[in-house]
Amino acid sequence: MKATPDRLITGVALALLAPASVAAQEAPPPPAGSEAQEVEEVIVLSTRSRRRVQDEPVRVEVLGQEEIEEKLLMRPGNISMILAETGGVRVQVTSPGLGAANVRVQGMRGRYTQLLADGLPLYGGQASSLGLLQIPPSDLGQVEVIKGAASALYGGQALGGIINLISKRPGDAPEGELILNATTRDGQDVSAYGASPLGNGWSGSLLATYNHQAVQDLDGDGWIDMAGYNRWSARPRLFWDGADGSSLYMTVGAMTETRRGGTLDGATAPDGLPFRQDQDSERIDAGLVYDRPLGASAWLQARASGVDQSHDHRFGELLETDGHQTVLLETSVTAEAWGADWLGGLAWQSDDYANAAFPSFDYSDETPAVFAQVERDWTEALTVAASARYDDHSRYGGQFSPRVSVLYRPGPWTVRGSWGRGFYAPTPFVEETEAAGLSRLEPLSGLEVETATTASLDLGYARGPWETSLTLFGSDIDDAVQLETVGPDRVRLANAEGVTRTRGVELLGRWRQEPFVITANYLYIDASEPDETVGRRETPLTPRHSAGFVAMWEEHDRGRVGFEAYYTGVQSLDDDPYRTESDSYWELGLLGEVVLGRYRVFLNLENLLDVRQTRRDPLLRPARAPDGRWTVDAWAPLEGFVANAGVRIRFGG
Repeated sequence: MKATPDRLITGVALALLAPASVAAQEAPPPPAGSEAQEVEEVIVLSTRSRRRVQDEPVRVEVLGQEEIEEKLLMRPGNISMILAETGGVRVQVTSPGLGAANVRVQGMRGRYTQLLADGLPLYGGQASSLGLLQIPPSDLGQVEVIKGAASALYGGQALGGIINLISKRPGDAPEGELILNATTRDGQDVSAYGASPLGNGWSGSLLATYNHQAVQDLDGDGWIDMAGYNRWSARPRLFWDGADGSSLYMTVGAMTETRRGGTLDGATAPDGLPFRQDQDSERIDAGLVYDRPLGASAWLQARASGVDQSHDHRFGELLETDGHQTVLLETSVTAEAWGADWLGGLAWQSDDYANAAFPSFDYSDETPAVFAQVERDWTEALTVAASARYDDHSRYGGQFSPRVSVLYRPGPWTVRGSWGRGFYAPTPFVEETEAAGLSRLEPLSGLEVETATTASLDLGYARGPWETSLTLFGSDIDDAVQLETVGPDRVRLANAEGVTRTRGVELLGRWRQEPFVITANYLYIDASEPDETVGRRETPLTPRHSAGFVAMWEEHDRGRVGFEAYYTGVQSLDDDPYRTESDSYWELGLLGEVVLGRYRVFLNLENLLDVRQTRRDPLLRPARAPDGRWTVDAWAPLEGFVANAGVRIRFGG
């Protein structure tokens, strides 16, 4: 369903009717090169408390401008590389046919991760699939990751955590950057960013991108291993800072993409018939953020956003046309009183989905909500925070989501503990239906809301150039929705009878001594879920052991050189005709950038060992699965070794 002009205008108007509030504009990230002061100056925006990262009871992992730029050189077209190399976060390919992917946080499925832009859900409720690969990173100034249930502040789509993408603010002088990139897999990226002060407290920025990938059949079996696409996007932003401390932020975004997968022209699937898998996407969104002081110690905060996205899907001979709209309106007040920081607010969100081919799966949800938070420093070393939210979902009724967090800092040590509950309102979309469409899915009936309890205990130490942390985490999900086979070509969604359980340990070590930064991390996850045939099984595509190592040398007027190594352990596989568990593997990479005045020339080598799943087993199934998929799950890289190189040209600044 193509987005009609009246729908697009309506979506923009709804987002601009009311002001919005994300503290995203309050404190821009420090300039690159200020590593020694960065930890002291980073303000956490996702918790809405206006506190420094080290003062937050909830553990927040922050990627600053410098780290974003490093990952930008590896994959300029989308944010997947930024997230894939964050500890405890895994980018999982959900549709090898189209290259779609979602983000798993600490072993929880990708649909539980809420993706935000400046605190706004600008990518809609289906961001768990292709939305991740449609976000350009060139105008990001900060990325914040909160692991564990965040429904207490953000509602039902934040059951497993949130990822907040925070835009760069313009500086005091006009500046810009042009990035030109090409890959050895016939991919090209063009990104143009400009920002400037406009006078009278106003400033603005504009990002425009073009991304291309040619189809790639790497093993010569006639099936496309790397989907091809052409994507255009543009995002202007406006910022205003008033003399009284008020601030205003506005953005509008537009994206269009054509994506091609399935069989090559003239090739067939194992049933002897061609199977094209295409998707045409259009998205327009708008958001607004307003912040106004109320006296010396209180703030009025309001935020709004609207998203309209449409898709034309092809699964062989079947065409599915759908549209999805999300609108958010919210207002809140923060204040300092009685020795504590208080937050209270009201929110309303609507989600509408319509499928022209299968209207029985249409839904229209409205969710008004009320939320509150209090944070208090009991002593210089002890801080306690509590938050809660009540959502009145139009289909699933009232849902209460509390969270309690504690921070204790004895000297160079930091101890954080957090407990929370959250919920997720089921839709027709799980990873399998996103990959294969809805044609084989039974009409939804009798589903209960998914609920989860998450907890974590984090022990950190920081002194001089050293930073280390140990995190214990766990989650229990009740009534998790699973896909069940009910016939040779029919499936249904049902709530699991039992608890989906995750337990894990995360280790991090970092050493900073200019011009060097060395980071190592290790993640252990024990995840299991109910199974209708064997009673209980390991959660598929969740490696028990994974680890990473990154070493970087950087001098801002000369360039940077980096080496990375990532280990992925054995994963349990679901309904794979070739094996029941994956192989373990290493991915190695090298990055180099040379500064030549305003020009920066870069070369990146990914997957030096040329690990590729189709070297071990075919990606294509010998027969089509009951849910309609022709491919097995992706448990290893699909593209093998890839080199990319390009140039960054900076202006002004």
